[in-house]
Amino acid sequence: MIFGKLTRALLPRSAPAAPLPRTADGERFYVIGDVHGRFDLLCTLIQNIEDHEAALSAAGSVSGGVQLVLLGDLIDRGNDSARVIECLYNIQRSTDRLTVLMGNHEEMMLRALSGEAGVYRAWMRFGGDATVRSFGLEPPGPDDDYEAHARLFAERIPQEWVEWVADLPWFLASGDYFFCHAGVRPGIALQHQSKEDLLWIRDEFLNDQSDHGAIIVHGHSIVQDVEVRRNRIAIDTGAYRSDVLTALYLDGDRCEFLSTGASSAP
Repeated sequence: MIFGKLTRALLPRSAPAAPLPRTADGERFYVIGDVHGRFDLLCTLIQNIEDHEAALSAAGSVSGGVQLVLLGDLIDRGNDSARVIECLYNIQRSTDRLTVLMGNHEEMMLRALSGEAGVYRAWMRFGGDATVRSFGLEPPGPDDDYEAHARLFAERIPQEWVEWVADLPWFLASGDYFFCHAGVRPGIALQHQSKEDLLWIRDEFLNDQSDHGAIIVHGHSIVQDVEVRRNRIAIDTGAYRSDVLTALYLDGDRCEFLSTGASSAP
């Protein structure tokens, strides 16, 4: 009997399960990936979110206020960037339950509008041609005056929209989650991340498996389906070319996915 107890004591014990990541108490989120001018998909996904909320309410499983978060790259590449900006600008003016983060495409547009040398031309090759079309302008040709065209575009886009985009935050945090457009620089504390990395980083972040201090929820780098890693969740499913716009639902330790296409559950 004594040796039996001793043997059991010496057997390796299973490590306790790590606690699941959680949002802050009372906070629920629907986090939407890169829209890229697909106003049609944004409308469809918001309807899917409303249906999801209704089902949760009917089941009595809703806790706390819900927040809608967009991870940036509202514009470029798709056909309706102007309508996307107008829609989100108007929604945010009427509620405090929407947070829109800045993406690298918004930053490019702002730099182009500021008159930074060469940026307007680069932005046209970067997807900005679709955005200027959505405001009723044909993009400049290779021999056109890009500075003059930039002034034309500045006259078309409402100044209040430009100011709104310029004031968009770069990140949002809740509990064990950190939301940003592109990712974070490994080894740098979250509170010290640079704007450039939050909007532009790619391989250094994607290939890193270390603990960043929170689960990073990001877009920017297109994935065929959502990617759930131990240190990050990627939800840019390439809406402008795939017709699949994805949202991540977070409530406490619950985690679900909604999309405009086939199921994106891992």
